[in-house]
Amino acid sequence: MKLKDNVALVTGAAQGIGKNIALALAGQGAHVVVSDVSMEKAEETAKECAGLGVKSKAVRFDVSDAGEVASAIGEVMSEFDRLDIMVNNAGITRDGLLMRMKEDDWDAVIKINLKGTFLCTKEAVKVMAKKRYGRIVNIASVVGFTGNVGQANYAASKAGVVGLTKTAAKEYAARKITVNAVAPGFIQTAMTDVLPERIKEELLRAIPLGRLGTVDDVTNAVLFLVSPEAAYITGQTIHVNGGMYM
Repeated sequence: MKLKDNVALVTGAAQGIGKNIALALAGQGAHVVVSDVSMEKAEETAKECAGLGVKSKAVRFDVSDAGEVASAIGEVMSEFDRLDIMVNNAGITRDGLLMRMKEDDWDAVIKINLKGTFLCTKEAVKVMAKKRYGRIVNIASVVGFTGNVGQANYAASKAGVVGLTKTAAKEYAARKITVNAVAPGFIQTAMTDVLPERIKEELLRAIPLGRLGTVDDVTNAVLFLVSPEAAYITGQTIHVNGGMYM
């Protein structure tokens, strides 16, 4: 229970990696605010978190809307009077080759993945700075470092998240706020489950550890970064990719 009575806000937490992170934080004693645009699934996640003996609630807001983000943080402060942990996990993809990529698809990905992380971080540090404590973890991606065919928008957004992470870490270190990133590689999800066997084999050949990552692999890195043991780590990116990128 290393995070007992901490208050955490996790975006994109209705399912997948975000849900796993939310449940893990609750398991460590943190009260968890579950954010997602899918309110029904967010409420299910919040209910599961509460089942672990902590307070939890679901909040719907668009991470790319400054007003909605500020309102959501205000709601958290009104109910809990503190925000100790912010995990910026919300993200989308709109894949397509560069020459064929629609401008709307570029804008949508940058808006959610990068602008959303910026807005949530901006509002989080406002309240964390007053308490002189905070842990912010941004979910980046290996493709922000390697690039990926058909993902110019996604790769650019995640590379931007890394730059934002380093800058925020420098600006708020004096306020005892650490800001780090976790960059997953290829993680076993419903999306990768449906890939053709040939593609899976090619992926595995590119990963020295010889397997896809799990949501627990990513979650464990996040748990470490928000824990007391990571108090002297800030502005860093932990790569969770089985050695695919070194």
